[in-house]
Amino acid sequence: MHRLRRIDVIALVVGSIIGWGSFTLPGSRFLRASGVIDTALGLAIGAGMVIFIQAGYHVMMRLHADEGGEFSYAHERLGRGHGFIVGWSLLLAYISLVGLNGTAFVLVLKRIFGDAVSVGYLYSLAGYPVHASDVAIASAIMIAFAWLNVRGLRGSSRTQNLLVVFLVVNVVSIFLLMLFVVDLGPFTATYVDGWSVSWARVGSVVAIVPFLFVGFDVIPQVARDLGFEPHRATRLAIIGIAVGALLYAVLNMLTGLVFRPDQVDAVTWPTGAAVQSALGPVGLAALIIALAGAVLGGINAFTLASSKLIASLAEHRFLAPRFAQRNDVGVFHRAVWFVLAISLVAPWAGREVVNYIVNMCSALTAVAYLYTCLISVQATDRARARVMSGIGALCAVGFLSLLFWPTSSSRLGTLELIALAVWVAGGAVVYVASGRRATAPA
Repeated sequence: MHRLRRIDVIALVVGSIIGWGSFTLPGSRFLRASGVIDTALGLAIGAGMVIFIQAGYHVMMRLHADEGGEFSYAHERLGRGHGFIVGWSLLLAYISLVGLNGTAFVLVLKRIFGDAVSVGYLYSLAGYPVHASDVAIASAIMIAFAWLNVRGLRGSSRTQNLLVVFLVVNVVSIFLLMLFVVDLGPFTATYVDGWSVSWARVGSVVAIVPFLFVGFDVIPQVARDLGFEPHRATRLAIIGIAVGALLYAVLNMLTGLVFRPDQVDAVTWPTGAAVQSALGPVGLAALIIALAGAVLGGINAFTLASSKLIASLAEHRFLAPRFAQRNDVGVFHRAVWFVLAISLVAPWAGREVVNYIVNMCSALTAVAYLYTCLISVQATDRARARVMSGIGALCAVGFLSLLFWPTSSSRLGTLELIALAVWVAGGAVVYVASGRRATAPA
């Protein structure tokens, strides 16, 4: 059985954290809403909060190395109902990212070949057109990574390492080159001189950090596959969180090197346009390779994490037991195909509908963070770990407050709240049905 090395774990975390959004948020949100300094502050504060939350996960990894991560931890410590709340919350967060990155791969191709990629118009949802070719391409790439995962952990982890290396090296190289070739005067005048920090702008970035950084918590899902002591993965998770925050900030800054906030709406892809204007087609090609690495790495990582979570839910009889079956290379193959089946809905739903689901998943992941940290406060006998986990719990409450407080500028919109209510209602149905399964003879 293949065991994950330290480099495999870092690649898994970074590939989960850095996805399509890191390349599009600078133009669609960060520069317009928070600029460069406030965005960097928001990412740094959010990353710091996540590191405190990671303290709770450290306790979990030390005391609990079962697959299913936060779900099985809550199930063991608090019982069936609380365990299901955590597992059901994480399930959508993980699976939605498979679909989000799958549909994003089509957008990567559009950056190369233009709108000629999209043929066979079918319909529009929430104002977003759905084409037959887009559905076929996104489906094919998700099927390919499901097949890769079913064949074993060795192939998927090596692929992940390669994708993340391309991602990190290309982004850092592009940023350093742009610092030398771009006139920094306009950037300084727009984003630095006379800039005053706005905590509302900072808060709007902090609010979405739970979802942006959800990748750090995939480590507990692969606890049994680690080739070293599980609790040692904590420092690797922290490294991954730091690298993720830095890459988000770097991509935002390099976009700001070329565009002012009032200019980004006039450009289809501001980050790509910024790189192309500074470094030409070679620079754009390097950025697209990095983007492809981010998107494909996200599909791979969350297919793996989702299948582990589904298998654990099945082992505890919330889902059909067949999803906990392994193939001859030790993979939960039925769970992988189940993840694929759900993810294949995303291309048909269109990008806007998927984005609504993704937005409300920040709340779902924050719920899992809160549970994990609260349990760790009670579970650990170490004073420092108890304090750190307690601060992590407060950070999770802070995330939830930003998303739900009526006067918060970062609160969820009506459509996100509707999507959240639908998922909660679906969970209630599954939980009631699973109760009969749990009491049935094994």
